Amino acid sequence: MIAQTSVDAFHRGAFEVVQPVKSGHRAGSDALLLAAALPEGASGIVADLGAGAGVAGLAALAMNNGLEAVLVEMDPAMASCARQTLELQANSALSSRAKVLEADIRMTGARRRQSGLADAYFDFVIANPPYYTPDERPSPDARRKLAHVMDDGGLEAWMRTAAAILKPRAVAFFVWRPQQLGELLEAAKGRFGGLQVLPLHARSDAPAGRIIVRAMRGSRAPLVLLPGIVLHEADGKPTQKAQLLLNGKARLNWA
Repeated sequence: MIAQTSVDAFHRGAFEVVQPVKSGHRAGSDALLLAAALPEGASGIVADLGAGAGVAGLAALAMNNGLEAVLVEMDPAMASCARQTLELQANSALSSRAKVLEADIRMTGARRRQSGLADAYFDFVIANPPYYTPDERPSPDARRKLAHVMDDGGLEAWMRTAAAILKPRAVAFFVWRPQQLGELLEAAKGRFGGLQVLPLHARSDAPAGRIIVRAMRGSRAPLVLLPGIVLHEADGKPTQKAQLLLNGKARLNWA
């Protein structure tokens, strides 16, 4: 169990999340931008893979009244945070549309299906996989390392599961790093097409530090590189566009 947690408000109080204070992953802008990647009026069921305490999934629900969410998390302590999140009074309007599934997305075949991740079941997948490599001085905190550093299964396991659980022609959204785009493209082969890559820039004069990738299961459409989004002004304050996206008042635009 996690010894110390905080209750943090998102979308200017639209929902709250129980998060670890010292040991474990605390969600930030990546999770909120991932939720903003879903289309206006998204409906059906979204799987939030590697959900942590549930920020991306809850943000998606807050922005889409016709959506249900399955928060998939393998770390029992973080899954417990997600369950506590759904019990918060502030989330009473959302919690009936969400559930926590404690499962390892690296499982395959019958084991994966028995865990609750059925084939061709979900309308959307959102995922913020660990994108640091083991040689990038990982955190000494084991729980944070689990959330931030990709293990030997690599991105391949995440893409395999995402493709298996999505309905045909349904879409997945991934937060990733631009310097590792080649790895994502390789893992998408035979599973996803029509990839659209949206760069995220900390400032207008900075190279993209993150990308969000939209991928359609079974599509054969070509790769599209979209104009990037700048998140901060020169003085470090969020841009107007970023404020709207991070507070659930705008959506990312796709080709």
